[in-house]
Amino acid sequence: MLHVYCGEGKGKTTAAMGLAARMAGNGGNVLIVQFLKGSPSGEIAFLSKAKNIKILRCDKNYGFTFQMSGDDKTKITRCHNENLKYALDNVDKYDLIILDEIFAALNSNLVDVGTLKELIDKSKDTEIVMTGRNPDKYYTDRADYVSEIRKIKHPFDGGVGARRGVEF
Repeated sequence: MLHVYCGEGKGKTTAAMGLAARMAGNGGNVLIVQFLKGSPSGEIAFLSKAKNIKILRCDKNYGFTFQMSGDDKTKITRCHNENLKYALDNVDKYDLIILDEIFAALNSNLVDVGTLKELIDKSKDTEIVMTGRNPDKYYTDRADYVSEIRKIKHPFDGGVGARRGVEF
């Protein structure tokens, strides 16, 4: 089935990583593909130790899209498309594939839409999770699960920065 975790609130990636832990804990094979993320994080450090979880992400942190040069955008798009192509070519090897921040990559034109749609079409026996803000209606209409996480209050609004172990 297709899952969409979207909205302005904190917890989309956290929910997806919790599902990865659940699937792996039940003996399933998990692929996590992260888009627009290259910095170290607690969940990646922890989940990468599991034998039945594979994590694909770019080799460096390119920062926010508005900070990227044209060359950075070319490089990150190439990386994203290679990782997505791996997911497509190996979809039958995984019980769960997480496409973390795929909507941000899509909305910034930093990933191939055709490859993504082909992966969704081919994933008959694989759960697919897509996270991020502002998903296109195509994906929410197609999804079996849509969970919108709404921000009511967040310490960032008061000037508190990201905290290790909580936000990363």
